[in-house]
Order: sequence, then C-alpha cells, then structure tokens
Amino acid sequence: MVEAISWGRARALAAGSARPSRPSPVALREAIGRRLAGPLRALVPVPGTDVSAMDGYAVAGPGPWRVTGRVLAGGAPYAGPLRAGEAVEIATGAPVPAGSAAVLPYERADLRDGRLAGEFEQGRHIRWRGEDIPEGTVVLDAGAVLTPVALGLAAALGHDTLLVRPRPRVAVLVTGDEVVHEGRPAPGRVRDAIGPFLPGLVAWAGGLVTDTVRLPDGPGPLRAALDARPSWPAGPAGAGGGHEVVVVCGASSKGPADHLRAVLDDLGAEVIVDGVAVRPGHPQLLARLPGGRLVAGLPGNPFAALAAGLTLLAPVLREMAGAPAARRTGTLSGAVRAHPRDTRLVPVRTAGQRAEPVGHDRPGSLWGAALADALAVVPPGWSGERVELIELPAGG
Repeated sequence: MVEAISWGRARALAAGSARPSRPSPVALREAIGRRLAGPLRALVPVPGTDVSAMDGYAVAGPGPWRVTGRVLAGGAPYAGPLRAGEAVEIATGAPVPAGSAAVLPYERADLRDGRLAGEFEQGRHIRWRGEDIPEGTVVLDAGAVLTPVALGLAAALGHDTLLVRPRPRVAVLVTGDEVVHEGRPAPGRVRDAIGPFLPGLVAWAGGLVTDTVRLPDGPGPLRAALDARPSWPAGPAGAGGGHEVVVVCGASSKGPADHLRAVLDDLGAEVIVDGVAVRPGHPQLLARLPGGRLVAGLPGNPFAALAAGLTLLAPVLREMAGAPAARRTGTLSGAVRAHPRDTRLVPVRTAGQRAEPVGHDRPGSLWGAALADALAVVPPGWSGERVELIELPAGG
C-alpha cells in the first residue's frame, strides 16, 4: 500500500481514474438534469415560416387595400401570393402570405365598406423564417445542463430525444455492528449519519444512488457485497453488479474492525489512493476492482466521510458524468490554524469572496458542515493567502 498523498494529488488521481460514461439517447421527459453529450442544434428554424407577430391584416403594396380572405394560426395558409392592393385578415402566429409588405395591427387599421386603410412600416410585425434561430444553429454546447427551459427549447427545435451523459450508478454499503438506522441509538451504538447525506452528495456530483445495503462487521459480508454474488440480498443486481461505483462507509481505517483493505487485496483490486494527507478524512481510499468498478472507502466519522466524499468520490462522479466543478477561491476571515503537514477542510459561510469559519468541525460531527455553504481548503503551512472554496450541496 502507498503512503498518504497530498489532497490535491488525491483529487487529480480520482478524476483521472474515472472512465466517462458512454452517451445514450433519452426521451425529453427523462433528460431533466442530465448533461448534453454533444451540441444541441436546431433541426428546424424558429419561426419555421414567415408568421404574423400581431393580430391584424397582412397587406401588399400601398393602401387602400381590398380584404380577400382570412388566415388563422394552425389553419391552411393563404392560397397564392398577395398582389398589390390586397390584404388578408391574419392572427398572431399565422403564416404570412408571400408578397406581404407588413402586418397592419387592428388598432392601426381603418376598415370601411370592405376597404382597408392605414399606415405601416415596411416589414413591420412580421417574424421572418429563421429570424430567431436559423436552422442548424448550435444553441447549447456539449456539457450544458438540461434545465426545464432547455428541454422546452429542444422541443421547439424539433427534438424528441437528446444524447446525454448517463448518471453514474452508485451502490452504498453502510458497515458496522454499532450503526443503527432509525430511532435513538442505545449506549454504545451510533445513528447512521452518512447514509442519509450520500444520495444528495452523489446527485449533486452527477451520479445516482440506486442501491443501499447495510452490512454487519466482518470481511465475509463485505467481500460478498463487493463481489456482487447472486446469493447476497442486495437487490436484483447485487451491491456491486450494475454499478460503476461502490461506496463503502466505514471499514476504511486500519483498526481491528476495518476489513476493506484486506478484502480489496483478496479480490485483486488495484489500489489508486490509500490515505490522504487531509483533516478530517485521512483514512480514505479509492480502488478499482478487476471488473472495472471503482470502490471509494469513506471513514466512519460523519464529517470525515463528507470530506472524503468531496476529495475522492465527487471528482470521480463528475468526470464520469461530464460535470466539471467550477473552481472558486476566497479570502478567509477569522482565526484559522493551519496544519504543518496536512490540508485542512474548514466549514465556512461565504459572502462574495470572503469566507467566515463557522466552527463545530470535529470529525464526528456534521454540525459545522450543516451551518456552512462551503469548505475552505487550507493547505499545510497556510499563512493568509487566498484559498480554494468547495461548495457544499444545497437543498432543492
């Protein structure tokens, strides 16, 4: 096993170990929140033909005009071009007849005895074909998040399906005889605080938790789950089968109940990261099983597990999902003590480019992280320079 490496190196190794998911086409209703695998182009122009921008009359040549028909939105277009001195009554969105000079709105029109008069500006109140979006235009680049509005745009441009990056599927294994999952823990037991925050963290990083398994201590159950044996009761595919990433909560340290390293060695896994010089979250690891699945081992203390998730798990998922995080920096205010050798992850509240530590940052407590909106990355020997700020997942 390798020695603990720097926080920055661990993040780079995690991102470099990820294999981007193969793009796949999905229906518009299933594409919300996904990222485009390629540019979104207009399959049709917008508008698709010359249409009226107002209710009124399409006119040809100078007035007065003789009204020769009516065109409604969604109805049949006018037969033939308009000739000088002719007009048709027209609704907003209806196709404008060829030869039209402009649309004269009702409020500017004077119709008497079948003769129409009024003043107009050449080309006024006509939306010309492709005026808003010409056919073939790239409207969103690859990597763009498909918001509800973006899906509406795609539909308007003629798309029924979109090529997107799939969400990497994640299985979560929560280990520990002392861990309880509901109610108040009895003396000597602890309530699981990691399992509840992982689905949101995974989704924020672009993945999807599809399976959660609770395991007793011991190498046997852990090995069976990671090996995805059919006999293990972890859903139709097993804890590991059908997933790109498996997260193990606890068992990543080097105590008597921490079996993850031995199990990974027994399974022939390639260990990519074994320990990171960061506080909290030092005993974390990342490995690749022979079948290609990545295993992220998180410490059992909740804040340490969150720190490890942001160090190793989030970069893996973002790389797979094509969802790179924007890098943000800021100035720390308040007293912060740097560690001489390890990076510190400090919960902070941000205001513009300033970050204020909120305290309550012991490894076993999520209090500080719950008060914070970011973690400040304080490097070893820090002496007041700007620091990187890692945003924390927000609600919604």
